[in-house]
Amino acid sequence: MDTSKYLEIFIEETKEHLLELNQSLLQLEQNPGDNSMLDSIFRVAHTLKGMASTMGFNNMSHLTHDMENVLQALKNNEIQISTTLIDLLFKCLDALENYLNCIIENGNEGNNDYREIIYELNNLLNGSASSKNINAKPVTNIGTYKTEPQTVKEHPTANMKISQYERNVINKALSMDMNVFKVTVVLDKGCLLKSARTFIVFQTLEKYSEIIKSVPSVEDLEDEKFDFEFSVIVITKENADLLEKELNSISEIEEVIITQIDSSSIEDKAESDSKEADEEGQDILNAVANIIKEKSEAEDEAAATSVTSRKAKTGKTVRVDIERLDVLLNLVSELIIQKTRLEGIDVGKKSQTFTETVEYLERITTSLHDAVMKVRMVPVEAVFNRFPRMIRDLSKELGKQVILTMSGEETELDRTVIDEIGDPLIHILRNSIDHGIEPLEKRRELGKPDAGRIYLRAYQDGSNVVIEVEDDGQGIDIEKVKKKAIEKELLNKELANSLSEEEILDFLFRPSFSTAEKVTDLSGRGVGLDVVKTKIEALGGTVELETEYGKGTRFIIRLPLTLAIIQALLVMVGDEKYAIQLSSINQIINILPEEIKLVQDQEVILYRNKVIPIIRLDKVLNVVKKEDKPKKKLTVVVVKKGDKLSGLLVDSIIGQQEIVQKSLGKFLSGIKVITSATILGDGNVALILDVNYLT
Repeated sequence: MDTSKYLEIFIEETKEHLLELNQSLLQLEQNPGDNSMLDSIFRVAHTLKGMASTMGFNNMSHLTHDMENVLQALKNNEIQISTTLIDLLFKCLDALENYLNCIIENGNEGNNDYREIIYELNNLLNGSASSKNINAKPVTNIGTYKTEPQTVKEHPTANMKISQYERNVINKALSMDMNVFKVTVVLDKGCLLKSARTFIVFQTLEKYSEIIKSVPSVEDLEDEKFDFEFSVIVITKENADLLEKELNSISEIEEVIITQIDSSSIEDKAESDSKEADEEGQDILNAVANIIKEKSEAEDEAAATSVTSRKAKTGKTVRVDIERLDVLLNLVSELIIQKTRLEGIDVGKKSQTFTETVEYLERITTSLHDAVMKVRMVPVEAVFNRFPRMIRDLSKELGKQVILTMSGEETELDRTVIDEIGDPLIHILRNSIDHGIEPLEKRRELGKPDAGRIYLRAYQDGSNVVIEVEDDGQGIDIEKVKKKAIEKELLNKELANSLSEEEILDFLFRPSFSTAEKVTDLSGRGVGLDVVKTKIEALGGTVELETEYGKGTRFIIRLPLTLAIIQALLVMVGDEKYAIQLSSINQIINILPEEIKLVQDQEVILYRNKVIPIIRLDKVLNVVKKEDKPKKKLTVVVVKKGDKLSGLLVDSIIGQQEIVQKSLGKFLSGIKVITSATILGDGNVALILDVNYLT
């Protein structure tokens, strides 16, 4: 069977299962008595094993099988949850993730069989004394480690032992004029994926019947612990010919044997059940009888409605390649550009019909744009879910107790932004654990709780999404940062004393700047916060830092909801048109030339009782201006970068417009003042200013 066409689906679903396993294991570690969580972990591991086996990834399949053995022992109370056990299960997840990375890169899982992890899993079950026997187990095939040999079960068509419950169910079905069949399926001797073939057989039978017994057991069939045949007992309204025809249509099946079961053929049992067991058996019997009744009434209108609603529910989501959405977004962007051009066409006297048509087109394009953007929006949960496991591992490595509290995971961001913010958040969180949270002894000296807390929050603020990372650690020593900046000759002592706290903290975002006294695996190289600022600003966002020495630190990241289509203000500087993102604008004001003052060689104005710097865009952009008469009033666009305000001096305001951002290309990527460009309605290009760089 060619499984290559299912590879992408396998990769995506395996990522989801591994993420779910990580989260569930963390919860199980916090609540060892949570049996429902243990059941959930077992089910996901079982699903992952079946998927890997079906795809032919034997190493993954065998490792998850051994994980299942340990999880089953936990469920049976044969072993107890411990830190060692949880650590070992996390090792298994790391190994499975490595297998998956190999599959993504090379299409195969590689040759690493992680037998040392398998030894540890078996030692947990069998005791350290059995390690010699484990080591003696053979390695079969290249890169595949068999933890236990395949065993051939008793011939399935031999007498099947039927329990009292099963006997009651069969008798009840016969009394309802249902058919009971024993179905024996013989697979071809050359069948490679026996478990996959049995899955298809079961799926086919369940369309027309209820399966009440299987020999070998379902678990053994999934683990391929059988030869080439198996038997099941089914209850159905259909006849044997239909079942035989459907099963024979499945490939790699050599023979199908169906025999009728009646009351006289059921093996009599000598043992009797207690009254409680009879009552429980009757409950099971009634439940199965109800299922059978529902199946027999498939033509009933109510049942048909139920089936339709179930089908509708399962078809509500579709997995779509992000590249297809990018193509769709580009087409919508081009439509918006043409709509803008249509609005700007000079057709003399515009009729009412023309105006109404353009307005209607604008409403449609706006709705279409909103719809496409909603499809591209992804909850930040997709990124946040990586961090609990990382925090756990780092806190254990550093010998600290850390509690991570997350909120706002449902907040949505554009997929292109989501894909980029993971690394900056990792740097900030690692910084919080290593630099922020104090060692246990120091926290006790300061009267703080033993466990340090890190808060990861996300929320929407207008057209931005804000992500905050806050810790209750020791905060940042401003004097230490100042001293380090002087040592690196980034400023002198006189200037250092005149800088604000915010300006001093900005040095932490400089390349190769670190206050760590020694270099470790986690920090001290001065690349973390530099990477954070570079990445966030490349996304059109900002990063702010607030700290109180001895109490904690908070990083505030502001990101645009989307990077493709934005609302912007068009301005004139000389003869050139420029665009400023509307979300960055605080206010537009007119001032008199004499209101501009000079403070320490910097032009400033008084704005709402606050001194803000003035930036003359014509000088920054090297725009040649015509010699005109001095204006009585100057136009200033007040822009914001976090809490910091600046005034951009422009010649005139054109107006607000919805624009499509276009990349400048790699040849112009080094221009700091400009982020991107847009095509205006008249076909000309306007450059989009980078407010973060200007301010």
